[in-house]
Amino acid sequence: MHVAEVEEPHAGPGEIRIAVRASGLSAGEAIIRSGTLRDVVPTTFPSRTGVDAAGVVDEIGAGVTGVGVGEEVFGMTTIAARSANADYAVLTAWAPKPAAWTWQEAGGAAGSVETATRVLDRLAVGAGHTVLVQGAAGGVGTIAVQLAVARGATAIGTAGEHNHDFLRALGAEPTTYGPGLVERVRALAPDGVDAVFDCAGGALSDLIAIAGDRARVVTIAADFTAAAHGVHMSHGAPADETAAAAGAAADPLALHGLDIAVKLAEEGRLRVPVAAAFPLAEAAAAHELSETRHARGKIVLVN
Repeated sequence: MHVAEVEEPHAGPGEIRIAVRASGLSAGEAIIRSGTLRDVVPTTFPSRTGVDAAGVVDEIGAGVTGVGVGEEVFGMTTIAARSANADYAVLTAWAPKPAAWTWQEAGGAAGSVETATRVLDRLAVGAGHTVLVQGAAGGVGTIAVQLAVARGATAIGTAGEHNHDFLRALGAEPTTYGPGLVERVRALAPDGVDAVFDCAGGALSDLIAIAGDRARVVTIAADFTAAAHGVHMSHGAPADETAAAAGAAADPLALHGLDIAVKLAEEGRLRVPVAAAFPLAEAAAAHELSETRHARGKIVLVN
């Protein structure tokens, strides 16, 4: 991976351009780059990276209202464009940057917020429910826990023991992943679990047993046994034949989650844990950290 000079982007109709202050790294992009998903997400290299970013608006496309040049925002590019890790990024969805968030938090927020909202909506998680978040200490898991709690749900989160106090601080009841998970979760939730949000992959049989119904399990992990298990694999990319063949379903983007996140942030009920921040020029090192799968929270690149 390397930094390169590319043609400067400009905001089209319904879009804005920002001077980027920070942008997020998606674990999924590291998987795409590795070649693991070559049959599912065909990629032509060189390929740009980054879906979420935060910065200062410096260009407004035709038809855009409600935002002005000089305002601070966070948001997303299109999933297909993946070009937010740059000096300038064109956003197709955005919201005002909460004053309570640092640039690093805002830069890594939008993708995780959209994904977590999309899955919690599909699972219809609400007040009085109990939800298990598998892989709760990662970039999406940390947001999913907080959003579930904000909905009035009880969240159980799996993570290594060194992350248990961290999960408690986010509002989750922690437990470890691995053998014995079904029994551990049943001990924590004797009345059962209403929904399972899988951010990690590799344990779908146990997760179905915990939920009691495969329809109450949704995965965002690159676990292509999902189709065989009858589990919904959610992603926000446009539908295509290769994704469908892999058992993935293109769900409508939950962009309303950005406005919900702003409200919760202003109330002090949503933070974006940042695992590490790297200068844009050190994107390769950021991806190396992502590949360890031990980052606690979101990895971001700063300009």
